[in-house]
Amino acid sequence: MSLIIRPYKKSDLPKLYEICLKTGNSGKDATPLFKDPLLLGHFYAAPYAVIQPGLTFILADNDIPVGYILGTSDSKFFQSETEKKYFPSLRNKYPSPEENDNTPDAKIIRLIHNGYVLRPELLAYPAHLHIDILLEGQGKGMGRKLTETFCNKLIEMKVGALHLEVGKRNTDAIKFYEKIGFQLIKDYEWSIAYGIKLN
Repeated sequence: MSLIIRPYKKSDLPKLYEICLKTGNSGKDATPLFKDPLLLGHFYAAPYAVIQPGLTFILADNDIPVGYILGTSDSKFFQSETEKKYFPSLRNKYPSPEENDNTPDAKIIRLIHNGYVLRPELLAYPAHLHIDILLEGQGKGMGRKLTETFCNKLIEMKVGALHLEVGKRNTDAIKFYEKIGFQLIKDYEWSIAYGIKLN
């Protein structure tokens, strides 16, 4: 195995969906939870690659993606662009679920209909990210290297701060973010927001 970090290319998109699904249950495989295997990627991966492909970096083994880091330099910009260019077509494809439908599919479809929601308490940390690595890419220090690659690109772009949100059940990710210097911003009911200043 020879792992490298490289820029994203459009042909990686199906792999982004696959990695998002296979890590979508608090870092574990979410495939058994979803009827539609594309839903998680529609919300948590693809919009970033579509809107800001230059901030999508691939962890590859023999050029095959086994992980990624992606995000936006400006969450307000991301919200505006996804409302114009990304979510409308998905909303046509996926009608709003019935109110009493609490399946995982229905929960993600509701997120698609709500769009990306800005949290006022995170606006001082304008950039945000998502990172997912398949089991074969874990435990080799590549999560830290992916994060450094992403942060260095933001510094180049003169972005001053970055946030992320992690589910409380994902204890490995929480430990990782704290270890690499992210600070608690806000403790929500089901998730925690962390931030880091870049200058």
